[in-house]
Amino acid sequence: MKFLKYLLIFVPISFIAKFMGASGTIMFILACASIIPLAGLMGEGTEEISFYAGPKIGGFLNGTFGNATELIISFFALKKGLFDVVKSSIAGAVIGNILLVTGAAMLAGGLKIKTQKFNRKVAEMTSNMLLFAVIGLCIPALFTHTFPEELVNSTYEGLSIFVAVIMILIYGLSLFFSFGTHKHLYTGEQHNNIEESHGPKWSLKKSIIILVCATVILAFESEFLVSGIEPITASLGWSEFFVGIILIPIIGNAAEHSTAVIMAMKDKMDVALEIATGSSLQIILFVAPVLIFISLFFKPMSIVFNQFELIALIASVLIINRVCSDGESNWLEGIQLMSVYLIIAAGFFII
Repeated sequence: MKFLKYLLIFVPISFIAKFMGASGTIMFILACASIIPLAGLMGEGTEEISFYAGPKIGGFLNGTFGNATELIISFFALKKGLFDVVKSSIAGAVIGNILLVTGAAMLAGGLKIKTQKFNRKVAEMTSNMLLFAVIGLCIPALFTHTFPEELVNSTYEGLSIFVAVIMILIYGLSLFFSFGTHKHLYTGEQHNNIEESHGPKWSLKKSIIILVCATVILAFESEFLVSGIEPITASLGWSEFFVGIILIPIIGNAAEHSTAVIMAMKDKMDVALEIATGSSLQIILFVAPVLIFISLFFKPMSIVFNQFELIALIASVLIINRVCSDGESNWLEGIQLMSVYLIIAAGFFII
């Protein structure tokens, strides 16, 4: 990980290039090179905080800071009226976290440790909440795709706002549940067999400062990257839909991706799963509703997803429910999850 810090030189270079009016393609490349070390710093900061606060808060913070980048990217897309890109990036972030990130974490950890264990009750609880959240996303789409357009055209945006209010209330109650009334479920025995005797390298204050600073800079770099997506994809012939559901989520959530894998390799599967599934839950119950509310200041955006996105979302949630049911993981399960993601990505590429 130390050699990645040398790539931090691309952070000031990218800002200078932006100031000098560099092309979108150049900004895309520089932003990619900058995001990699920043994601690594976020991973280290989250890991250090988890020493002090435990895996639940560590995973929650990583998901929150990582999703802040997704929120900022979507905000600029909303201003431009790119609603399809915003909604596809939300769906892509959830699918990517559940299948790609969890799969990569299980694969990386399973190659080092034959069988990894995690808190089955917590994993099942998060998976069940994900199922509820996806059902909430399906309701507006069900009415829109089932009934004639003239019957729902004037009301589905209001329905989206109502669903967004319910979701954000449930999200708040879920935080109260996990950090308040039932916090004992999240403080059970952890299976940190690797480097268990090692304490934190940084103080809590230093960890928080590094995490916040890296996230702020990462948000700017994500904006630079988004500005270069259109020219670079135009030359490659990719569709806007594919960019929204596959490319933007992978780049925007690079922090969670790297951190979850690092945690799994250290046999901290509770943290890895909390990052992946907890981040997905936060995207549906918090990020998506917030974007609905923000869109009211520009042009109201519905929460209606297309049939392909809904099928992929439902399939992903059902799969992760099954995988987390036994409280154990191995490298083969990781490959299976990643394989499903690759199949879905190939399907969206064709579309």
